[in-house]
Amino acid sequence: MMSGKSEPKAHNIILPFGNAHIFRGDWFRGMNMRKILMTGCLGQIGTELTLNFRRIYGDDNVVATDLVKKDVPSVTESGPFELLDVTDAKAMAALVDKYKIDTVVHLAGLLSAVGEAKPELAYKINLGGLHNVLQIATEKRYSVFFPSSIAAFGPTTPHQDTPQDTIQRPDTIYGITKVTGELLCDYYHKRFGIDTRGVRFPGLISYKALPGGGTTDYAVEIYYEAVRRHAYDNCFIAEGTLMDMMYMPDALKAVTQLLEANPDRLVHRNAFNITAMSFAPEDVAASIKKFMPDFTIGYQVDPIRQAIADSWPDKLDDSCARNEWDWKPDYDLDTMSEDMLVNLKKKLQA
Repeated sequence: MMSGKSEPKAHNIILPFGNAHIFRGDWFRGMNMRKILMTGCLGQIGTELTLNFRRIYGDDNVVATDLVKKDVPSVTESGPFELLDVTDAKAMAALVDKYKIDTVVHLAGLLSAVGEAKPELAYKINLGGLHNVLQIATEKRYSVFFPSSIAAFGPTTPHQDTPQDTIQRPDTIYGITKVTGELLCDYYHKRFGIDTRGVRFPGLISYKALPGGGTTDYAVEIYYEAVRRHAYDNCFIAEGTLMDMMYMPDALKAVTQLLEANPDRLVHRNAFNITAMSFAPEDVAASIKKFMPDFTIGYQVDPIRQAIADSWPDKLDDSCARNEWDWKPDYDLDTMSEDMLVNLKKKLQA
């Protein structure tokens, strides 16, 4: 354990890790204690990752931040919460000092579809915020986790079994900021010795938090509409469009697993390809029909999001993550569908 860090509040919680369930106290003995600053904590992944980290590292050791305080009391009231504009370097540095932060998980940013509508703002937030995180780290010496995305690839990227190291050249502002972020993280590690780590997330699917304007959002909407109406009439991505996806529990596991990975094994450190499944809209519909036989799907393709999807890989090769830090997802399409439908029924009937 790192010295000088407060012990987390005791929570006798059984946490899923892989296919086993590990008592939290046993897991801690093999992990470093951390004081984590989360940016963008009220977004789709931030909401769940903040709560997951608080269960693991202790409520008081995970500082949640976002630009505005939304009505998400499970995050804003379960531990420290601060307002933070990530483009304000002085405010960020002040929070690092106030809470004695040793790890920053930088999630704040505009997503793909929103970024195309507001490219200047996407550039400012996505790159300006990351630059502040990395530059402050040169003085404060904290670790940095930065999530990249399948959006970091472009039309000329090999679409099948996309290698870890390959041509990227994205043609969206979101993708451009992500590939630039990957390179900045590599640079700050090599030039300044900052412990930077990150993954390329595929589309993320969750029943707990709604998506925030991404190209893969249909894969969340389809489950909500299945529970509400047994039909999804306006799928904005065309039939036959393959994209990598992942269920949120696997995404949470991946972040924690990489944060705690042995640095001596990490050849790449940043921008690891990770995936759990690759499917098209009709594949999700077929999976849902196994549990809801009367479900139907219809299409109303959005040309902007379809063009973005067409530029992305069909299926990633994540062998580097598997070899360097033992990445392995727990959910496939059918196990995810079953869990999504069960939990959404409970959520929407509450």
